[in-house]
Amino acid sequence: MIQLNTRKAAQISLPSPVQGGDCFRSRVSGFTLIELLAVIAVIGILASLLLPSLRRVQSRAQGVICLNNTKQLSIAWGAYSDDNTGRLAYNLAMTSGKLSAASSAKTNLNWVNNVIDWELNPDNTNSAGITEASLGRYTKSLKIYRCPSDVVLSEVQKKAGWSQRVRSYSMNAMVGDAGAVSQSGHNVNNPNYTQFFSMSAIPHPADIFVFLDEHPDSIDDGYFLNKEPAGGYYSSAEWIDLPASYHNEAAAFSFADGHGELHRWMSASTRRPSLPMAAQLPALIKKSDTADFNWVLSHMSIDSD
Repeated sequence: MIQLNTRKAAQISLPSPVQGGDCFRSRVSGFTLIELLAVIAVIGILASLLLPSLRRVQSRAQGVICLNNTKQLSIAWGAYSDDNTGRLAYNLAMTSGKLSAASSAKTNLNWVNNVIDWELNPDNTNSAGITEASLGRYTKSLKIYRCPSDVVLSEVQKKAGWSQRVRSYSMNAMVGDAGAVSQSGHNVNNPNYTQFFSMSAIPHPADIFVFLDEHPDSIDDGYFLNKEPAGGYYSSAEWIDLPASYHNEAAAFSFADGHGELHRWMSASTRRPSLPMAAQLPALIKKSDTADFNWVLSHMSIDSD
């Protein structure tokens, strides 16, 4: 027979209380205030170093999107021409303040049918001015009509709860039928330059731009105009319409052959702040500051015969 052990189990002894304090001393210690401040300071320094790089990366990414948008518009522009026996889309001047001839009435025959401004004009947000215009059927998305960097609004538009306007791009004034200003076969605004009415009329498509992103204070009717100075390039040159400079001081252009490029501006007078009332147009250009203007003008058209 197995004899059971009837002795009581040995008692487990507990540690003796700490003299003059609690029974248990905590082994977990927290950060001191100085340590926390040091960590915050390090994070702040790292953030100040990284944020400019992040902004540059974001700007480059938005520039790529913007460039792709202008190229997509050029594809639609080419498709319109193919469907219309080589004729180019209408590019009408619909504001008269900057023109030497009467403006055309708004019409859906135009490549876009809206006039952008800083007021609560429905054209600023109404997609119908794009989708019902002549290139609307050839474009798949409204997004390609707006540069992702263009979120500029006036104070009255911000108070109305707007987040953006509907269009950032314009078309070269010398490309397409310009209505009243080109009914004689040439553009009265640039009588010494050729107005291109058909695709075949463009002798060097890689040199002539079609679309660009325009300064938000300059954009209006989608008809991007600058004139040859009366006395030549270096006399009385002035910006009538101003290109944008969203992308590291560059603007997106697409050309008649379908390629696109980001062109960086050399002059600070071209890179005006992307704000309402910042363009201050028309703006005279100093003789020493005409490189950007000359580049734009030389890629708008060619001398007429």
